[in-house]
Amino acid sequence: MLDHVLCQVPLSKFDEIVAWYSTALATIGYSKQMEFPGKAVGFGTSKGEVPFWIASKEDTNGGGFHVAFRAKDHDTVDKFHSEALKAGGTCNGKPGLREHYHPNYYGTFVLDPVGNNIEVVDHSPH
Repeated sequence: MLDHVLCQVPLSKFDEIVAWYSTALATIGYSKQMEFPGKAVGFGTSKGEVPFWIASKEDTNGGGFHVAFRAKDHDTVDKFHSEALKAGGTCNGKPGLREHYHPNYYGTFVLDPVGNNIEVVDHSPH
């Protein structure tokens, strides 16, 4: 199951893009649910899930793609990381808690062979 998708945009266009998505996504019931000023904005519904993110990127040559898949447990997150590296991915964040997102956010990040950021996350308590 998909957990969330992130679209990276040049820092110089961040505010403009966030404003555009704020207007456009309002038509389908999405609004800003979380914000890290100047860095990222998460959009979702009032149900508390935040499936779509816009993040700023220093590189002005364009953005990049990030997708997060939801895992059933911490062991699955760990296994994904190991197997993705064996298959040719590059570590972009070892498995572990990311308490700055929320206390039970256990995830890992791997760059695929062309540099897209792939995450696997489990939100359940350990």
